[in-house]
Amino acid sequence: MKKGIYLLLLWLIELQAAGMGEATIMVESTRLADVSGEEVKSADLAEALSRNLPGISLVRRSGIANDIILRGQKKDNINVLIDGARIYGAGPNRMDPPISYVLNNTIDGIEIIEGPYDVENSGTLSGAVRISTRNPSQAFKGEVSLNAGSWDYRKLSATVSGGNDKARVLLGMSRETSEQYEDGDGNNFSDQISHLNPTAMAGMNPRYQAQYAGMDAYKKQVVMGKLYLDMTEDQDLKLSYTANRSDNVLYPSSKMDALYDNSDMLDLDYSIRNLGVYSRSLDIQIYRSTVEHPMSTFYRMASGINSVDELANSLESDMRGLKISNKFVLDKDTRIVVGLDTSLRNWDGTYIGKGTKAGITGRKSIDDVNTGNRAVFAEIEKRYFSLSTKLGVRYDNTSIVPQTGVHSSRDYDGLSAFVFTSYQPDSSTRYFSGIGRASRVPDARELYFRSMMNVTVGTPTLNKTTNTELDFGIEKNYQDLTLKVRLFHSWLNDFIYYNAGNASNNFENVDATIYGLDVRGSWFINDEVYLDFGLAWQRGQKNQTLTGQTDTDLAEIPPLKVNLTLNYDYALRSSAIIELVAMDEWRYFDVDNGEQAIDSYAVLNLKLQHTLSRHLALTLGIDNVMNKTYSTTNTYKDLTLLADATGDVMLINEPGRYVYINAAYRF
Repeated sequence: MKKGIYLLLLWLIELQAAGMGEATIMVESTRLADVSGEEVKSADLAEALSRNLPGISLVRRSGIANDIILRGQKKDNINVLIDGARIYGAGPNRMDPPISYVLNNTIDGIEIIEGPYDVENSGTLSGAVRISTRNPSQAFKGEVSLNAGSWDYRKLSATVSGGNDKARVLLGMSRETSEQYEDGDGNNFSDQISHLNPTAMAGMNPRYQAQYAGMDAYKKQVVMGKLYLDMTEDQDLKLSYTANRSDNVLYPSSKMDALYDNSDMLDLDYSIRNLGVYSRSLDIQIYRSTVEHPMSTFYRMASGINSVDELANSLESDMRGLKISNKFVLDKDTRIVVGLDTSLRNWDGTYIGKGTKAGITGRKSIDDVNTGNRAVFAEIEKRYFSLSTKLGVRYDNTSIVPQTGVHSSRDYDGLSAFVFTSYQPDSSTRYFSGIGRASRVPDARELYFRSMMNVTVGTPTLNKTTNTELDFGIEKNYQDLTLKVRLFHSWLNDFIYYNAGNASNNFENVDATIYGLDVRGSWFINDEVYLDFGLAWQRGQKNQTLTGQTDTDLAEIPPLKVNLTLNYDYALRSSAIIELVAMDEWRYFDVDNGEQAIDSYAVLNLKLQHTLSRHLALTLGIDNVMNKTYSTTNTYKDLTLLADATGDVMLINEPGRYVYINAAYRF
């Protein structure tokens, strides 16, 4: 029986009940195990996460490549790791968030750590999303999947794997396209812009030209390869490569679209075990990821007839990392991890103009900035009968250096630490609590970004942000019910925040607090029918107002969100699912910085997963059955969004009724 979120809730209890063994040290987290194949109907992983977990909210930018909010924070405040490696988008307007660069049909599982309880990686402020992709198998097996949906959505994906006891290979690919989706009122991207009647800002009319008004929303192709070598009984080598090629990705609420979005990820992992008493496992990881992301007005009226006055911002990011971690066991109740972590992130952007806009060509948006990080970390976990405690500590030294010397360099030091405790008095009850402190440095955009008009939007004097957080929770298991409740309170020192009222240097440091509640569980009505439920609520406030402003509400703090999923397992590996996703209206929002009231919504989704044979499975689904028009994403001016003549920022609507089918053949 596929018990969805129930399995997520029980996972930690099972881990606690098991022996210490040699498993990786874990803290309180949520684990998703079914996020590939029929569970994800498109390459938009952000949408899948927001539907599975109430504590994650969607930031809609397009039909694909959307972002997430976790505990009222996003951007670099959330660590996203793919098989332990990092990738950073190149777009300063978050058109290509890190979470968009994974090949969904190769996902094996996702672990979500909420809070600053991760010292293996720098900058885990509100949490971390750790994505694990499938490992190659010795047996020859694979899967071919065909998807089709509304708005001419088409997707072909495939994986194949095989090998022997010395070498194993996995190959994966995905190709998908879609027209512009329509909201519940039948408006596509172009229609939504036209209905807004946006102003022409500095000659940049953001409406689509007539010949492009009905063009496809995106085309995305991804390939992945993995090679695993068992060199000896105690040594193995893992090599993986992923290439993403996305073309003509439309972003209707922005002034530009992505002409293409190309990324490459190369990852090398070497492990050697049983070196001695103080090295049960030594792991070395080396990785590199690159992104090319040119944004352009080519399809907009701002570029003129035949796009002769096109404006573009050509951006690139390059991330290189090395991590060494050593694990050993002092006794059956004590495990230790020590390690080194270093990385170098480069971000570069250049404006390009044609025709009457040629004068901006060569002007820098982000001036070839290197962010170098060096760190040491250690973790220890100790078990005392029913009580287990984990402690972590990390020291970071970070230097941020613009390569041209126009801006000053910055150096930051930071000490992060946490203590997390779990107490299980009986087999059905578990209490857990934690206190942690972590920091993240400002990125190159927040420090140095310059607009096309050569205005310095970044603020070179920013301090790093530090989050001190307290968590407490309880988990109960009854005969037919599982329940998990978690409370948190974050004290944010020098939180990096956008001030829309400043003529330049728009980013400021401000102290703030975020607190909230998360409830999840499952009710088993009988062996075939069960209800997964969850809700999340957060509230965020600045401790003082920003310069020239009066609003103390923090931006991007989603209101109460509820997820309900009724599952009926009517046959082996076959289920009928009714899903409700609802969110309260936005009552608390930062009006000084572009946010606005958004109505509440409740959306009904239906899905049927049916196994036709040992090899063939079929999924049918309808999202937004009632064809409602609604929005999930507010309009914080940290992003450059379209505005109408009154100054109100454009709300992008979610898709209307969406019908899809997925056929998967496994061998």
